[in-house]
Amino acid sequence: MASPQLSREPGAQTPTPATVDLKLEVVVIPVSDVDRAKRFYEGLGWRLDGDFAGVGNWRGVQMTPPGSPCSIHFGNGITTAAPGSAQNMYLVVSDIEAARQELIGRGVDVSEAFHFTAFGAPPVQGAEPSGRSYGTFATFKDPDGNSWLIQEIKTRLPGRGFSSLDVPTMTALLREAEENHGDYERSAPKHHWSDWYAAFMVAREQGKTVEDAVQAGGRHMTEIGGQVG
Repeated sequence: MASPQLSREPGAQTPTPATVDLKLEVVVIPVSDVDRAKRFYEGLGWRLDGDFAGVGNWRGVQMTPPGSPCSIHFGNGITTAAPGSAQNMYLVVSDIEAARQELIGRGVDVSEAFHFTAFGAPPVQGAEPSGRSYGTFATFKDPDGNSWLIQEIKTRLPGRGFSSLDVPTMTALLREAEENHGDYERSAPKHHWSDWYAAFMVAREQGKTVEDAVQAGGRHMTEIGGQVG
């Protein structure tokens, strides 16, 4: 979703961007029946990363949605939150109807697509009329009532990376790297193109602008001394 405007007290300093990555790794979901929850999420096709037993009745299960860098945890002794109290956790997709049909085919009760006419307004049935990214949603719940909100994002807002690194997106990214590497290559010492490409593409995937990604490629080549791979 779009970032809200931040209000600051008079005289407050403008925050500076963080320099160390802090990547969201896990979301904890409160459930009442671990085996039932495990069967449900396995039924969605989510990857089972581990099912761990601990002291006494302690148990922790980690599962990961397809294509997601972030996983979920549930189990016994994991959280004191009430089962079913996790609400509107976002699952981002590039094609919401394809996602709905996939889930329905797996026996999940998924809502029809809906949208909002304004922040805070009630939901309106049907996809966002203009088809814009961030505008169309659907929802479903696990057996405990923990709810998931599916959001369709075809193109992310500037500075927020890519919605999905599928083949067309990767192809476009490689071509973008090729086009911008040409300018660097004309004046650079002998080097392996893959080093510059890698730095450029990682920066773009992290949401950097093309200009910033070009600089990232140059910095990386300086750091490695422009070595031939």
